[in-house]
Order: sequence, then C-alpha cells, then structure tokens
Amino acid sequence: MLCAPASLWAATHFVTVAGLGGEAEYEQRFNALAADIDKVLKGSGGDSRVHTISGVSSTKDKLSGTLAEVAREAKADDQFVLFLIGHGTFDGSDYKFNLKGPDITAIELAALCDRIPAAKQLVVNGTSASGGSLHALQRANRAVITATKSGGERNATVFLRYWVEALRDSSADTDKNEAISALEAYRYADQKTVGFYETAKRLATEHAMLEDTGNGEGTRKPGVDNDQGMLAARIAVVRLGSAQRAAADPAKRQLIAKKEELEVKIDRLKLEKAATPADQYRKDLAKLLLELARVQEEIDK
Repeated sequence: MLCAPASLWAATHFVTVAGLGGEAEYEQRFNALAADIDKVLKGSGGDSRVHTISGVSSTKDKLSGTLAEVAREAKADDQFVLFLIGHGTFDGSDYKFNLKGPDITAIELAALCDRIPAAKQLVVNGTSASGGSLHALQRANRAVITATKSGGERNATVFLRYWVEALRDSSADTDKNEAISALEAYRYADQKTVGFYETAKRLATEHAMLEDTGNGEGTRKPGVDNDQGMLAARIAVVRLGSAQRAAADPAKRQLIAKKEELEVKIDRLKLEKAATPADQYRKDLAKLLLELARVQEEIDK
C-alpha cells in the first residue's frame, strides 16, 4: 500500500457534489465552490477524470450513477477523490448529505465508494454535521476529512472555502515538491478556518478532523504520534509549476510516478529512524536522495 508501482501512470477520478442549498445564498455559495474546484482540477495537469455535479443535477440518482460510472472505469492503481459541499444532518445515528429530492446517507455513500477499485481514496466532507459521517466512511486505503469533529456541529461551515484556497496557493506546498497533498491541504484549510473564527471573535462552530488508518477516531492534528496522515500525505490533489507541466507530458508521467514513490520511501524511512541503526539510516537516506535527484533532473530536462 505504501509504495504503488511506478510502471504505469495512475489516473485520478474526481467527483465534486454541491448539495441542496435551501436558500439562494447557500445555493450560490455551494455551486460557486463546486465550479472553483472543477476549474482547479481541470487545470492541474495529469490524467484527471473530473465529474462535477451541481444545480438541478444534484440528486441522489445522479450522484449514485456517477460513482457507479467511476467504479466501472477506475483501476486498482488509480486514485479516487470525492468532495461533498453543502448541508448535512445527523440524528445521533445516521448522517445524511442533503440533495435535491431524497438525501443520501453516509452508509450509502460508503457502499458506493467501496465498489470503486482505486487503491488510494480520499473523501472530503465539508458539510455541516460532517463529523457524523466519519465512522461510516472510513476504510483501509481511504483518507476521510470532515469539516466538523462530530455530527453535533450543525452550523454552516467555512472549511471547504479554505480547502479550495489551498489548492490554489503554492504556500500550501510545505515540502516544496510541487504537489499539494491531501494532508497539506487539510493543514492549510484547518489553520485558515481557526483564524477565521479568531479574527471574527466568534466561537468556533467547526473543528476539522482527519482519519486515514481505516479504524481510528480521527484527529485534529495528524502526525507521527498518532499514526494519522500517512495516506493523506501520499494523495496528490493538484500539482504545481514544473510538476504540473510534466504531468501534462505523457513521456514524463512515469518519471513523476517514480519521484512520488521515492518520496514515500524517504518519508517512511524518516518515520522509522528511531528503530534503524544510525549508519544504515544515513546510507539508505543518501541512496534515496541521490536517486530522487536523478529522477528530478530527468523531469526538468
């Protein structure tokens, strides 16, 4: 799971859904966010299959049909990313994503996502009460990000606004590898969300969570201490600069895949540093860094 083969370029299948607004203000806001995500994804290079559902099309049947289409098209080496924008509800046991007509439950969403064979999956649920969906959605090889820590945080959220901003802001790329990962976007959006409430001098009504082990409670602060964030760090949502240009070049896609594989190996080696003899650690790290530099040189040609 940690190191996908670089022999084939993996496609990423994106599905973005702007749910029921209920009021004109929310309807416009949700549809605008979906349009912004669509624009960013289509301009990010690489082999991206982008599906965007908004307006009158935001129905349970349309969403179910789109996810079924992705399930037919996706391959095991691919990535799958689902963005949920809008309102959600939680009655203490079931989370529902509000759509035009019948709503869809987290359990139903999870079943549809489970049929998609993509080895790496990401679900970003930016709705109110989204924390109530985490346990139903979590699976091995799937990162789940929610705008709220529980189903009890029911107010409209701002987290996804800053998530979209992260995909456009090169400062979100904290490791400077010209790719914004799900983990980097999460940290950026969470920090901005916290700042929003502090600046407005308002009590925060949302607290984002991330879970990507498949069996955890989720955390506000993913890291080595809680073993959260490793999968999210390996899911590149958008690429920037030379990486974006290279991703648009079929001849260089295998090199990018190789680069990302090496970066995963380096990250894992660093995590295991305490359990590795010092000489062996330095030797292994030097070898990986040298190989990474050679691959980057080929990409830059």
